[in-house]
Amino acid sequence: MSTPPAVVVHFDGACQTIRGRRIAAYGFCLQGEGALRYEEHGLAVPPDHPRATNNVAEYVAAIRPLEWLVTRPYTGNVEMVGDSQLVVRQMTGEYRVREEHLLQYHARLEQLATRFRRVTFRWIPREENQRADALSKQAIEEAFDPRLPQRRSPVVPPSDDAGSDPPPTR
Repeated sequence: MSTPPAVVVHFDGACQTIRGRRIAAYGFCLQGEGALRYEEHGLAVPPDHPRATNNVAEYVAAIRPLEWLVTRPYTGNVEMVGDSQLVVRQMTGEYRVREEHLLQYHARLEQLATRFRRVTFRWIPREENQRADALSKQAIEEAFDPRLPQRRSPVVPPSDDAGSDPPPTR
């Protein structure tokens, strides 16, 4: 019988065009042993960035919780649960990463996974990922509300011909 993971993370990314602006956002909720609970949402990349895509948002949604856990410092087992077949299957090796701009996100996620005893990825239907989905959509809504501070992930894609990214902020 296998030991249950000490931390379970539900992650989700979303991308939408609203009023002509393309927004990619992420959300995750994390639950662990004892009182370890944490939620976060924010922008995966700056608004209208060429990499403002759903796949980038999904990768950032998986990267951010592992970055957060590293700062705790937590090194135990982690189960990553999401409705992105692409991210889950690329991380389990079932799919290979074909899009060049996703290679660096994939490499970052693999690098972070080495910081823990074991990290597993499991796909679930969207209906079972409601809280993470709601958090990613909340980040999109907040991106259009000028009264709210903008949240941006410290996951910054490498510069490319489309322009360079600003430094991360929190």
